[in-house]
Amino acid sequence: MSYVIIVAIVLVVLIGPSLWVKGTMKKYSQPDDRYPFTGAVFASKLLTALNLQDIKIESTELGDHYDPIARAVRLTADKHDSKSLTAITIAAHEVGHAHQHAIGYGPFKLRTLLVKTMAPAERFGALILMTAPFIALITRVPGPGLLMFLGGLLTLGLGAVVHLITLPTELDASFGRALPMLEEGNILKEGDEVYARRLLTAAACTYVAASLMSLINVARWWTILRKGPL
Repeated sequence: MSYVIIVAIVLVVLIGPSLWVKGTMKKYSQPDDRYPFTGAVFASKLLTALNLQDIKIESTELGDHYDPIARAVRLTADKHDSKSLTAITIAAHEVGHAHQHAIGYGPFKLRTLLVKTMAPAERFGALILMTAPFIALITRVPGPGLLMFLGGLLTLGLGAVVHLITLPTELDASFGRALPMLEEGNILKEGDEVYARRLLTAAACTYVAASLMSLINVARWWTILRKGPL
């Protein structure tokens, strides 16, 4: 019974944040005509006010984000084309990242560097995990496979660590930049500020929540490898 409880707690810790983020975003996505402009139009207004007209605004299927290489604020269709509270709040958050980039905000530079390093490292970690059982099978020695598993575990867990380290950058984009823009421009309708704060918290935690979910893959590989020749 204790093992089941531990597993349940771990799953709640890993999955809970992601479910909360998605639920919060969805909850305030209706009505989708609450504001007079879409997320894309609002992002454009904010960028103009910040004298960042060279930043592009694009629709994407890969999740809301700011791309510092392409210099583009990218919003999913439900925010790019919607006039909901979620749409304008998340647009402000991503513009917050564009502003961080424009002024050379140190933590944003560190985040960008770490994310660039993380992507190939995670791919290498996945390769390690895939080949570990075969190496152990061929060598008939448990050591190499175990070492490869540990290397892959650390690498695949890197995403969660990186996003935890750079969480202050996300919080700054939300509460140091997006919220002031929403407040100073008197954008929010009466009573919406408390909900906007929840959305900005969710926006700041999006990557951390996704990274925690990725740790479930590590657990899955652990289960597979325990059944193998290790």
